[in-house]
Amino acid sequence: MLPFRIPRSQPLLEGVLERRYKRFLADVTLPGEGTVTAHCVNPGAMEGLARPGIRVWLSRATNPDRKLKFTWELAEVDGKIFGADTTEPNRIVKKLLEAHALPWLAGWDEMRPEKKYGERSRIDFWLKRGRKEIFLEVKNCHLLYPDGRAYFPDSVSERAAGHLRELAALRSWKARGEVLFVCQAPGAKALRPSDAHDPTFAATAREVRGQGVSFAAIEVIHTPEEMVVTRRLPVDFKPYRSDRMTRWRRQNVALKGVPIGED
Repeated sequence: MLPFRIPRSQPLLEGVLERRYKRFLADVTLPGEGTVTAHCVNPGAMEGLARPGIRVWLSRATNPDRKLKFTWELAEVDGKIFGADTTEPNRIVKKLLEAHALPWLAGWDEMRPEKKYGERSRIDFWLKRGRKEIFLEVKNCHLLYPDGRAYFPDSVSERAAGHLRELAALRSWKARGEVLFVCQAPGAKALRPSDAHDPTFAATAREVRGQGVSFAAIEVIHTPEEMVVTRRLPVDFKPYRSDRMTRWRRQNVALKGVPIGED
């Protein structure tokens, strides 16, 4: 069922990124409109994507009462287009599940988004096949390094590590947890948990994998006109040296123009 094409609901507007600041704001110069402030949906570090001067694409808000009239959707870095909206993966996965387009997750009898489980937890998607349940957690990934691998996360994420432990606790004869990384970076060879950015998450991922949590990844290719889910990516848990990653990380931060940890 792959590739799976998703047309955009509206035309995107091309501009130039001036700066990203206060986590949720980005100033962008649009032809004919001057400099506008767009909503930056990604609350994380956005490593590699927040370089002043890069080409970006915005969507225009359809709600006339919204304070910020634009949303930052795409970023072009070194000739490659990356997805900048961290809410897009859940919408993409919902369409894929509804179309039964992911073979290892197809054939479900019942599907619910945002289902509560445990005492205070909520899963992105709950699937049921007969008496079997799948608790599916969706994670956004956009960080692609020169070694051709995508890495998650791009900053410390205690919440993400907590999700993994909650999924591991679900394991029973009738229920299992799965993490699906949606890689909004083109051309990755594989996806790895990042020892350099969040060693706790990386260690937890390797641990819960041994406890029955499944991991998968898919690639999304973006254009201003559509999104294409092209293929399933390998998820690589083998140990690796992270010294090169530290160097690449510092290069990305230098291009952004602010020290690590500042925004």
